[in-house]
Amino acid sequence: MAKVIIFGLRDLAELAHYYLNVDSEHEVVAFSVNYDYLPKERLFKSLPIIPFEEVVDKYPTTDYKFLAPMASLKMNTLREQVYYAIKEKGYDMISYISSKANVYENVSIGENCFIQAGTTLQPFTKVGNNVVMWSNNSLGHHGEIKDHVTLAAQVAIAGRCSIGENSFLGTNSTIRNGTVLAKGTLVGIGSVITNNTEEWSVYMGNPARRIGKNISKSILHI
Repeated sequence: MAKVIIFGLRDLAELAHYYLNVDSEHEVVAFSVNYDYLPKERLFKSLPIIPFEEVVDKYPTTDYKFLAPMASLKMNTLREQVYYAIKEKGYDMISYISSKANVYENVSIGENCFIQAGTTLQPFTKVGNNVVMWSNNSLGHHGEIKDHVTLAAQVAIAGRCSIGENSFLGTNSTIRNGTVLAKGTLVGIGSVITNNTEEWSVYMGNPARRIGKNISKSILHI
């Protein structure tokens, strides 16, 4: 069991607080945001809100851990920045894996992952750090999801695929077996990827086609 500080005060922070309370052994003790985002009321869910700039003074790294389940703005790059800021302070980070996910014993999962119910991680798969996987996703055998990736709900990734850093896969998208998604790939809702992709590009349709190069950061606003 870990005593956990949650970074953020929005919907995902509230969800993380709920899931950790009802579906984990961990104890949430506080929330934290940067000074610029501190509300007048220094409580959220009846727990203290600590300025991130001061968090080490009140919650030493030897006794507390972090979880930062943030949204996917600018292709997860904002979540990436927060992840590294927390690591620079010296904190370890937990991952939340739903008890209703299907995870085989030889699966590797990194820090600060947020993996929801119904997700299946088949044998010999790897999930990097700072990955968000919403409900009912499937990662096929020998597949890898690299750091700072978001999968919306019901994404199907066939075997031996590689999902590059900072990618975002929309709801009901499908990735053909053996496909490599380059860094920063944005896959539209319901799209079917049958070929390798290019960095920071957007793909839509069935079969998916590239609709723009080096533009994914400017499109994703959720």
